[in-house]
Amino acid sequence: MANPSTPPAWADRLLRWLCPPYLVEELLGDLHEQFADQVDEIGEHKARQRYVVEVLTFIRPYFLTRQAAHFINNTNDTLKTGNQLHTSAVRPLRNATYGDYPRPFLLHPSMLRNYLKIAFRNLWKSKGYAAINVVGLSVAFFVSVFLFLTAYFQLSFDSFHEDGDRIFQTYLFSNDPEKASRSSGMPLPLTPAIKADFPEVEAVSRLMNGSNVVTYKGKSLDKQVMLTDPDFLKIFSFPMRKGNRATALNDRSNIVISENMAKAVFGTEDPIGKRVQLGLDENRKDYVVTGVLGDFPDNSSIKYDAFIQIANSGNYQSDKDKWDAMSHIVYLKLSPQVDQATFENQLKPFAKKYFAGNFDGLKKKGAKPDERGDLFAIRLQKLANVHFDTEISGRSGTPVALVYALCGIASFILLIACINFINLSIARSFSRAKEVGVRKSLGALKNQLFVQIWGEAAIICFVGFVVGMVLAYLLLPTFNTTFQGKLTLDYILQPDKLAIILGLFVLVTLVAGGYPAWQMAKFNAVEVLKGKVTIKSPGLLRNSLIVTQFTLSSLLICCTIIALQQVDHMRKQPLGFQKEQVISIPVGNKVNGQQALKRMRNLLASDPMVVAITGSGVNLGLGKDRSTSRSVMGFTYKEREVSTDWLHIDYDYLKTLNINLLAGREFNPAYPSDTSARVIITESMAKMIGEKDPVGKFFQTDTAGARYQIIGMVPDFHLYSTTNEKKPITMFLSFNDNINYIFVRVAPQSLAGSMDKLKGVWKEVAPQSEFTGTFVDENTDAWYKSEERLSKIFSLASGIAILLSCLGLFAVALMVIEQRTKEIGVRKVLGASIPSIVIILSQDFVKLVVLAIALATPLAWFFMQKWLDGYAYRIEISVWIFILVGLAAILIALATVSFHSIKAALMNPVKSLRSE
Repeated sequence: MANPSTPPAWADRLLRWLCPPYLVEELLGDLHEQFADQVDEIGEHKARQRYVVEVLTFIRPYFLTRQAAHFINNTNDTLKTGNQLHTSAVRPLRNATYGDYPRPFLLHPSMLRNYLKIAFRNLWKSKGYAAINVVGLSVAFFVSVFLFLTAYFQLSFDSFHEDGDRIFQTYLFSNDPEKASRSSGMPLPLTPAIKADFPEVEAVSRLMNGSNVVTYKGKSLDKQVMLTDPDFLKIFSFPMRKGNRATALNDRSNIVISENMAKAVFGTEDPIGKRVQLGLDENRKDYVVTGVLGDFPDNSSIKYDAFIQIANSGNYQSDKDKWDAMSHIVYLKLSPQVDQATFENQLKPFAKKYFAGNFDGLKKKGAKPDERGDLFAIRLQKLANVHFDTEISGRSGTPVALVYALCGIASFILLIACINFINLSIARSFSRAKEVGVRKSLGALKNQLFVQIWGEAAIICFVGFVVGMVLAYLLLPTFNTTFQGKLTLDYILQPDKLAIILGLFVLVTLVAGGYPAWQMAKFNAVEVLKGKVTIKSPGLLRNSLIVTQFTLSSLLICCTIIALQQVDHMRKQPLGFQKEQVISIPVGNKVNGQQALKRMRNLLASDPMVVAITGSGVNLGLGKDRSTSRSVMGFTYKEREVSTDWLHIDYDYLKTLNINLLAGREFNPAYPSDTSARVIITESMAKMIGEKDPVGKFFQTDTAGARYQIIGMVPDFHLYSTTNEKKPITMFLSFNDNINYIFVRVAPQSLAGSMDKLKGVWKEVAPQSEFTGTFVDENTDAWYKSEERLSKIFSLASGIAILLSCLGLFAVALMVIEQRTKEIGVRKVLGASIPSIVIILSQDFVKLVVLAIALATPLAWFFMQKWLDGYAYRIEISVWIFILVGLAAILIALATVSFHSIKAALMNPVKSLRSE
């Protein structure tokens, strides 16, 4: 047991073990003296505690490095003198002798200052090299940050809901022999039936898009009022700011509004319990505000201003028991014990029970079950995939292929910039070899050299990163405008987004700077000082990286050209109607569409500027309201399952759009019965019902409904995007249905002033409603925005990629040609001509580019074939695209390398051979 007046013995032993011998005695003496004073002042117990703390503070990490280094040196000296090293001398490291100049710790502040000083000195000495890397990295950083954050934003859609992995959207799958189809449209009785038959469903809700005029104290506003069920608030976790989530939508007269709508309608008033009116004129109805939801975030698939019960929809009473009237979408939330596959299997007998007619129709058409054994099925779509599902009818979103393309392009650009950095660093390593050799001969360790050289790379990366972030900040508005992004400075400065940005910086610094630094730190000092620099397969590595660069660049160029050709092909695709000289006017909610159309007809009846005027429930293309809608009717006709777009139109629709009749007649005011049960169909609809001469034929959409007579047939036309094939369309005339859009065909000579003229007329027709008319050809161009955005991204990426590749090739060529200066001098002395020298210096690089093109061509063909397969009307990829891209890449590479090659060939050989 230790004497009470002495410090802990184990602490002394620890200090002797870890501290250098030449410091131990002095440290122990001071510590023991301090301990004796503290015993008198604060007592033995506290003095012993403080002694332990003092001992621990004297133990520094670099002591271990000192001991190891000195022990190895002493061991080597012993071996060189031929003395036998006793095992006991090897084991106790603390007994090794130390020189007068102990080796400092790797990250000692003094060493770090020295590293920084040397790094800045070397970078200043090689300003051109540093500038090329900074430019390349800054461009790569700001472009990749934009693209990665945009992709992250898209992938984060609907991720904010609690239990999102248990929320699904239902869709109907039909394995039709002609083409399998998926549809999100659901019949009204489906939701109550699921709720009654499946207790494992925690909540299920219908959701129907809607817009309405909200009136409060004489103030009217257009708002997006969605129709849903009370369970909607149980499924989705939009924050409830006021009200009770469990009861807010229990009554048909309840309305739940967003915070934004609460401010717009009520200002600073408390909205709870207040009454608002929805609708116009005789359709106006009172609702009581029972809840306030937080505004939906930008990454939400569901947009809203307010919610009311779906029982308030105009067709609810007539369609609530119809299983063939598809009018809305359905979301459900499963209990934790049930997975998606299990519940889909449970839905199979349910589908056979309620959709028997669909099964019978498919069997009569000769349909076969798919790989899952289904002819017809109700299936589930994960909430996380809702935003990306562009196939399901009635839903628009960003194709997931575009998101992955963003990630791929960002990775390509970063990779190309890293390859430039690595190539230039390795090329410079030959000129810095003697520096490394001298430092090693003076005692520098491998890890010290690594930190020093990697520190230079880190400084370049940091400068490039800062410049890239400044560019990102300055170009943020331009990026959002060009690519329809929603990035803001606040969004970028969020912790998770900053983590992505800093992660990119660390990754590039480690990859681009770490590898060359490690290779240079491994140089053999003796060999280097003799003039022999050895890097394992330096040419192979350099050439592989150059091939990778130009493979990626050529791949992006090929994809860009093919994407541009596809967009142009879609634009030129016949729509089936004449889109030029037609103006589309959204009616909005503040005016009755039927009345507005009638007044416009009266005001423009004698105007020579107007050729024809009509109305419809669906817009052609996307106007300023960015709204689109679709109504699909399914029924059985002569044992055939029929699915058709159900389009409400008005008189002169065919005349306004220059659609020719193939048979029958157009709707005419002279025939009053046209407004009740008469329809005009397209060719594909006639084919679907199996009638070669359909005019005069009758059909019913349900057994208790009206019998519709076909009075005319027209060629197929695109009511929606040319991404998909033309669908069967049935057009009907009704004064009871809303007119949402008015179309006006104007005379060609009056085109210039037509928009202003119609704007003035609209002020007379609907003074309380804003005029948002657009030309139909502009609307249809909006169908291709996704493809245009993709082609712009490819164009930008390919331009940056080829620029960075050429920048790197330019610098590498300079380094390589500098190393071959004496060879060039010898060749010139021996009679080589300038053209032959240029060819010799350039041919190696051209071979690499040719190899890159050979690798890029099949990759581009494969990926773009997959992309084009998603289009009903697509181009065939021409081999000339790859040939022209290949020639262009070779010419660009030649132009890049030739500058240095010609300069080297013109050099006086005397200068290069003077030292020999």
